[in-house]
Amino acid sequence: MTPEEREALHAEVLGERRHLVSLAFRMLGTVAEAEDAVQETYIRWYRLSQEERDAIEVPRAWLTRVASRVCLNILDSARRRRERYVGPWLPEPVPAYAFPAVTDAAVDPLERVTLDESISTALLVVLEAMTPAERVSFVLHDVFAMPFDEIAEIVGRTPAACRQLATSARRRVQQSRRRRASRAEHDEIVRAFADAARTGDIASLITVLDPDVVLRSDGGGIVTAARNPVFGADKVARFLFGALRKNPNAAVLDQETPDGLGFALWDEGRIIGVVTLDVVAGLVTDVRLMMNPDKLTLWN
Repeated sequence: MTPEEREALHAEVLGERRHLVSLAFRMLGTVAEAEDAVQETYIRWYRLSQEERDAIEVPRAWLTRVASRVCLNILDSARRRRERYVGPWLPEPVPAYAFPAVTDAAVDPLERVTLDESISTALLVVLEAMTPAERVSFVLHDVFAMPFDEIAEIVGRTPAACRQLATSARRRVQQSRRRRASRAEHDEIVRAFADAARTGDIASLITVLDPDVVLRSDGGGIVTAARNPVFGADKVARFLFGALRKNPNAAVLDQETPDGLGFALWDEGRIIGVVTLDVVAGLVTDVRLMMNPDKLTLWN
């Protein structure tokens, strides 16, 4: 390989960074962990001898395989780290335009999630309940359209076993998707939620909350947030009004998210919080309040 060809290869490898971060975020659920996984992937690439790098025919495929294995290792230990986390751990909410997944492969649309949905907090919560092998198989196949024989090399299973893992994961995703409202209904209910919250009328707010609604607030031990989930319409409504009273300078503005309409909390020109919601049968069933500044890096 000539020096010019090696320079072109170097540029090609560095150009895959956005693809790798996009992949790793869907597998891990936070930008910081995704960046760490990609950094480790590049370290492994540059540890190869020049002759080994020259022999790799498709650098993108090599990088994707290695990044996926790194993510698999991180996921194996993630549950123990989550147990030490201060308060509820939530996946990182990201802007709707973040991390596009681009693929040329033809995949059955019934076996795909939409690109927006694949970075939604609601879906990432579902992925958190999966085994590491399930999650990696699902993301690689259903989002990035990787064939099962290639996935098998990454997770150390047979292609048939990987197909079963992805099928099991897809079933969970579809069950969650079927429960949730359409985007139009979701946004309509969220607007009603916002109108009630802004009037300060607790009775009106309770009417748009499911009786068993759950609010989870992630401050990561860095900023003040509820250390435990808040259950029930009355308690959630009172918690929200209390939070607004404690932050009189914060502006709560509508914000499009991969989950549909949500809210951004602005203070002194910066977003200090992002709220995403789930709507089922015309009522808000889940409120997720991200206040951890380490998980708001893409918003500012």
